[in-house]
Amino acid sequence: MEGGIHPVETSAFRDCFSLAWKNPYVLRLAFSAGIGGLLFGYDTGVISGALLYIRDDFDSVDKETVLQESIVSMAVAGAIIGAAIGGWMNDRYGRRSAILIADFLFFIGAVIMAAAQNPAMLIVGRVFVGLGVGMASMTSPLYISEASPAKIRGALVSTNGFLITGGQFLSYLINLAFTKAPGTWRWMLGVAGIPALVQFILMILLPESPRWLFRKGREEEAKAILRKIYPAHEVETEIQDLKESIEKEIEEEGSSEKINFIKLWKTDTVRRGLIAGVGLQVFQQFVGINTVMYYSPTIVQLAGFASNQTALLLSLVIAGLNALGSIVSIYFIDRTGRKKLLIISLIGVTISLGLLSAVFHETASHSSQVSLAETSHFANYTCPDYSLAKDYATWDCMKCLKASSPDCGFCASPANKLYPGACLFSNDTVRDLCHGEDRLWYTRGCPSRYGWLALIGLALYIIFFSPGMGTAPWIVNSEIYPLRFRGVCGGIAATANWVSNLIVAQSFLSLTQAIGTSWTFLIFGGISVVALFFVIIYVPETKGLPIEEVEKMLEMRALQFRFWEKRTRTDSLQKNQAV
Repeated sequence: MEGGIHPVETSAFRDCFSLAWKNPYVLRLAFSAGIGGLLFGYDTGVISGALLYIRDDFDSVDKETVLQESIVSMAVAGAIIGAAIGGWMNDRYGRRSAILIADFLFFIGAVIMAAAQNPAMLIVGRVFVGLGVGMASMTSPLYISEASPAKIRGALVSTNGFLITGGQFLSYLINLAFTKAPGTWRWMLGVAGIPALVQFILMILLPESPRWLFRKGREEEAKAILRKIYPAHEVETEIQDLKESIEKEIEEEGSSEKINFIKLWKTDTVRRGLIAGVGLQVFQQFVGINTVMYYSPTIVQLAGFASNQTALLLSLVIAGLNALGSIVSIYFIDRTGRKKLLIISLIGVTISLGLLSAVFHETASHSSQVSLAETSHFANYTCPDYSLAKDYATWDCMKCLKASSPDCGFCASPANKLYPGACLFSNDTVRDLCHGEDRLWYTRGCPSRYGWLALIGLALYIIFFSPGMGTAPWIVNSEIYPLRFRGVCGGIAATANWVSNLIVAQSFLSLTQAIGTSWTFLIFGGISVVALFFVIIYVPETKGLPIEEVEKMLEMRALQFRFWEKRTRTDSLQKNQAV
């Protein structure tokens, strides 16, 4: 088997650090390819802060929720195409070539966004960035997986997850750094081109995946790379196993190049792998993670924090917890196992979403009242809908913000933001007038005594999501498919991830306006419960198994339902052999 059977007393986490000392070449491969994850994470995080300032520069964006969603989601639409093309390109031209093309597209997109003179040009740049991110999202973990010894494969692929969350954290730091700079959002989006350029240079200096080279008949090149990756006493066994695996596939299919998609689905191993892999990618998005990452400053404002800078600073804390969670994943993924970590993660996510739903329900139910006296203080700027209303006593902040002819905002009381305030129409002049009297100006959410509970809910959500649902779906998809179909199946799963991402990103703000933030989070909570049962039933435990053994487990339906039972690698192999 690839990588052999390894002793269980030493954790893969410690093995990774040991490997970094003994054989830094493997770590160099992993981190260079993992910059693709950094690009993925940076783009996810940077738009959340940039959007606050894009709204200030373009009135059309500020007034139209759909346009805001489009700026966010067009990158996701590009990523869908990128992931779909990436699967084919991975198998045809190699993992390294796909990463180089992704970097080029990302760099071009960053330049276009930084120079955008209107929302349309900004959207074009977002599409280019999305193409690069989509290709990198499925190629980076695949490259790392195929260049990693089985014993530490999960931990090394987790470095890609760590760099995704690290990219998100970096994006919030960059956002904060440029809040006072001229051109704010242009710098935020343009800086994204730097890591793409760095990875392009690094990948030129690195080799192609040894497994892909073997697949294409370039055996000597593959052997030379494998000798750099594996210890001398393991390398010959690895080469022989890999050779036998490919020869068997070629013999079964009669061709090493032609892939029949109908037969792909009819093959039990591939079909079961796709159900598990695609299902995980879909649920990763539908439990709401990218509503938090794309819109976290907006969510913070919905929770009652008015300032852009405050929203970005608090979002930075959320992103930091996300990065911390991915480090936890590196430690536990090969010790606890993929399935158990996913289940613990989803239980915590469900509880956190329930808390968020309750907090936003209370925020909406106990909104600050609108005072006729306070509003009269700004007589020339009174919200027209409020002026025409006959029932002044029923107006509160939430009702004020829902006024739409024109849009209105809430100017809080100078004594206490929870006291009754003024309902005024929303523009820059009124905002500055409100701030000039040391009042807080609200257009997204209302003052609330429950705001900190919302932050706790967001923090708990990220703490539970990141180590499990954040990284495990990518790891499972990098090791669950037969070598022959790995690129194509990985592309299908990544495409499913991005399609789901697009649906969530394009609908979140509209949902919050239509049914309220509380019900939106409650829907995500219900989906999390469905995801929990899906993982228990359909997702196999691949912890510590060579890739060939994963194939055998799927072929024989040797799924472990009693995920809580402690199991060693030897037990897993013996169970598969018995079946």
